Amino acid sequence: MSLPKLESPKYEAKLPSTGKKFMYRPYLVKEEKILMLAMESGETKQIMQAVKDAITSCTFGKVNPDDIAVFDLEYIFMKLRSKSVGEVSKVNVTCEKCEKKTTVEVNLEEIDVDMKEAPATKIKLTDKIGVIMRWPKVDMIAEIADKTPEQQKEAAFDIITECIESIYDDKKVYPTSESTKEERLEFIESLNQTQFKLLQNFIENMPKLEHKIDFACEHCKAENSVTVKGLKNFF
Repeated sequence: MSLPKLESPKYEAKLPSTGKKFMYRPYLVKEEKILMLAMESGETKQIMQAVKDAITSCTFGKVNPDDIAVFDLEYIFMKLRSKSVGEVSKVNVTCEKCEKKTTVEVNLEEIDVDMKEAPATKIKLTDKIGVIMRWPKVDMIAEIADKTPEQQKEAAFDIITECIESIYDDKKVYPTSESTKEERLEFIESLNQTQFKLLQNFIENMPKLEHKIDFACEHCKAENSVTVKGLKNFF
């Protein structure tokens, strides 16, 4: 016997980084189970894989989570969560005065990625030489999440290297896809501290999923205004 199939509603949104439109649906019970199991594991790589799988399914295979910026991925998953579980999420925020937690409700539909302050992807290093950067992908960030602080410093160096899309001078553009990792590392190591800091700033100041929350502490009644960043803080 063939049972009836339920139709999921479809929604439209735009990728923050490019403005490109995409269609999506809420995630289903089978996808939510996988996400819950991944969350319970506490393992960053497993969680990220479950999130990527959900995005692939819920965007009908039109968005490849491995090809988009990490903040695009966070934005898409927030949209999925909003339409699947509910638009309101409870967030625990810390009072700046008494340092105790207060639970506040946040409308997920009001959270966005602000691209207006995004650093330029073209970075001039000298009068003749510069680089074109690309935004970090989620696997790059997940790779360092569970490392020690010392390991994270080394991994952050690798992230900067991988985020250089091309190098240019006054004659031509050199795509890094046509170079070896050793050649890219050699280029990075030839930079002075000021030049390297420009690349660091690009990564550190990339757009983020964030939301400003104004609240009165339920313990000391102090008025607070905090900015909550990152996908995990809204779930």
